[in-house]
Amino acid sequence: MPEIAVTLNEAESRYEITSDGALAGFAEFQRRPGTILFIHTEVDPAFQGQGLASRLAADALADAVATGDTIVPYCPYINKYLRTHEVPGAKVRFPAAPEERA
Repeated sequence: MPEIAVTLNEAESRYEITSDGALAGFAEFQRRPGTILFIHTEVDPAFQGQGLASRLAADALADAVATGDTIVPYCPYINKYLRTHEVPGAKVRFPAAPEERA
């Protein structure tokens, strides 16, 4: 079983997931005062189908909750994850859907 780790790469503004030390994916974010905006999540095709995106989302969101920041999920994957999984303590502000902004 591969060793999986999720780490915060503050310099790149992203959470990274590794499998046996190889970068398997990332979740990009932007910080604003009191908020963290999740912008894009990606898992390398070579690592797909192993549940890594879900693990990445869970760990990144748990870390975001620990900061006390409000989570704004612009990333479709993070948005769906928050709608379908319990994230204890999460303060979430869902962005308006594109058709609602017009």
